[in-house]
Amino acid sequence: MRRVLLAFAFVATAFAQLPEATKTSIDEIARKVLDESHVPAASIAVVKGGKVVYVQAYGDARISPKMPATPAMRFKIASNSKQIAATAILLLAEEKKLSLDDPVSRFLPGLTRANEVTLRQLLSHTSGYQDYFPLDYVAPFMVRSITPAGILDIWAKKPLDFDPGARWQYSNTNYVIAGQIIEKITGKPLIDFLRARIFNPLGMHSAVDESQGHWSDSDPTGYQTFALGPARPAVPEGDGWMYAAGELAMTAGDLALWDISLMNGTVIKSASLRALTTEVLLKSGTGTGYALGLDVSTNNEGHRRWAHGGEASGFISQNTTLPDDHVSVTVLTNGQGRAAPSIARQIENLLLAPAVDPEAAPALDHAKQLFTSLQKGQLNRSLLTSDAIAYFTDQAVADFAASLGPLGEPSTFTQSGHEGRGGMMERSFSITAGGKALSLVTYIMPDGKFAQYMIDPVPAAR
Repeated sequence: MRRVLLAFAFVATAFAQLPEATKTSIDEIARKVLDESHVPAASIAVVKGGKVVYVQAYGDARISPKMPATPAMRFKIASNSKQIAATAILLLAEEKKLSLDDPVSRFLPGLTRANEVTLRQLLSHTSGYQDYFPLDYVAPFMVRSITPAGILDIWAKKPLDFDPGARWQYSNTNYVIAGQIIEKITGKPLIDFLRARIFNPLGMHSAVDESQGHWSDSDPTGYQTFALGPARPAVPEGDGWMYAAGELAMTAGDLALWDISLMNGTVIKSASLRALTTEVLLKSGTGTGYALGLDVSTNNEGHRRWAHGGEASGFISQNTTLPDDHVSVTVLTNGQGRAAPSIARQIENLLLAPAVDPEAAPALDHAKQLFTSLQKGQLNRSLLTSDAIAYFTDQAVADFAASLGPLGEPSTFTQSGHEGRGGMMERSFSITAGGKALSLVTYIMPDGKFAQYMIDPVPAAR
């Protein structure tokens, strides 16, 4: 009980760092998406400034009998477990017990072409091993329990789908192999190694291996829908099917602690973190967009983005970390479909929204004034620098008037971008007038005067 009280005290302190308006917007996003998607519940955690600043749950963990979702509930994170399994491999690599370039045959020689497939190819889905769990529902044979060795006997001894390193193809089989290698080296169950080396040090005390029957009546029920129908209880996988490919369940807040550890490099060394988060290339040199258990990309500002989704029967998760922004968003749901990634993306956009631009409104107003005067063949010199006045020769003003005047009043006139350059603010505008799309690029001095005002047509897309 004392640990729970301390946790709530920490959360309450952390929440003060997130503006009330932002919390309200997050709540509105989550509730709206749940309402539109028929997903019963969502649990979220938000990291900003490298700290957990908001955790909240919405909807019902169980529909009948009704049980509201709470932030303290564990949800299945499914394939978001993969980045944690990959980290376990890297911890063993730091201890010189293996190498990412070791062949699988060093540990499991009985698998197909195990002497040609490396551990790096397993973790990056470039091995060629066939996926044992490609379906988004539980087939009848998957209701029965199975062991990791049983999975490998069936799927990892088939011919490869392609030569190692030749293609990228998502395969849960890769991570069952990785889990078995971890257990062979450590001599202990995978969950015990993860708990000792990752979960306990990070305070992720809710994490369990749900593939071994740890689900209870106090945990959420997973739901599915058929077409646009209501949410109905989903048939869960039998014990053992998720294993290292997606066996973990935990609170959203605990998964957020994991995200913070990646930002800070607290679990693995810097070289290992680079390996975990660096895109793996095919032998041809083609990029895969995938590292080791993580989708990797950059956002519009060139900042790194590490993300992954997860799906277990009746559960979807989305976890996104932007280390350069010290932001992460975790969304765990107990229903199928796009609710989790939709909520996560909207919250991400909300957190990364540009700061309010106080000069945007007057700049737009002045840009419209200049446009109107130029349509009439007039030049409002009070809004221009001496250089811009020189640019607007009599011929230039005449051409502006002849080409823009017939278009009439613009139906749209909006700012499309802005950034500093050369001691000025470059502001671009999108204009629609007379059925034509126009682009306006301006440079504005600190005193508000335009140093540039240039308009070009926007070619129609085909």
